[in-house]
Amino acid sequence: MHLHSDLSLYHEPIGNLLNAMESVEWEEFKLSDEQIQHFEELGYVSGIKLLNDQQVEQLRFELIEIMDPQHPKHHLLYEFHSNESEDPDRVVFHSLGHWRMTPGFHDVLWNPVFGLIASQLLGGNSVRFWHDQLFLKPANHGGVVAWHQDYSYWTRTHPMQHLTAWVGLDDTTIDNGCLYYVPGSHKWGLLEKPSLTGEMIGLTKFLTREQVRALDNAIPIEMKKGYASFHHPLLIHGSFENNSDDPRRAFVLNVFADGTCSDSNDSLLVGVPPIKKGSKLSGQFFPLLYDSSV
Repeated sequence: MHLHSDLSLYHEPIGNLLNAMESVEWEEFKLSDEQIQHFEELGYVSGIKLLNDQQVEQLRFELIEIMDPQHPKHHLLYEFHSNESEDPDRVVFHSLGHWRMTPGFHDVLWNPVFGLIASQLLGGNSVRFWHDQLFLKPANHGGVVAWHQDYSYWTRTHPMQHLTAWVGLDDTTIDNGCLYYVPGSHKWGLLEKPSLTGEMIGLTKFLTREQVRALDNAIPIEMKKGYASFHHPLLIHGSFENNSDDPRRAFVLNVFADGTCSDSNDSLLVGVPPIKKGSKLSGQFFPLLYDSSV
């Protein structure tokens, strides 16, 4: 039944991705006070293991399915770009909404380690889902994801209480286009949004000279596959080309604190019914992932 339906109808795990995690003591995965302080001061915390090798392999397999433009459930996606790069010699695959298509990418939303950490970084609040993303930079000619702030694309919600988790499906390195963060840039305020896969430096026209110089001090986030990095919605980040001999695959989970409201009377995501401005985001497309009161 699940194979032929919109998986956004199911707000609990439906497959076997998380089976191996059922007997784990979740409290041991809590972030330390030092990690939370690092997030608050610098805007990110990284090196958090969320998936084992078997789970990574399942999601890699499902990524191949999702990339097929003839997949019968492609109409469920919010966006699909077989190549979103504006450089004709480079490639960046990018999609949104695949949690509605395959059981693994659906169930990973309910990874209890993810929910626990997200709640901690959102001030102990319950956690709701915003949307997911997939990125693939192929070997040798993968393109850039330009410097940007996530919330600059999300101003149709209010208040700003979002969080992003970036999870590698490959070991991520400087050579294959790992994520870079500009520490402390989440304190610069909301900036204009550049083209996400255009020029790497597109954001600089909205920055002061001092801020432009700060980009030179960006920190590369190299991690093993299955590990995650969490960042603030205003933290400036991006990733350079993949010039290695291997692909760089990753998925992103974007969430917000329960109680966040729509700030628009238009559809918040492509194909999703509008939520009246000022009304709380909930329902089929914005499920509760972690209840902090339990």
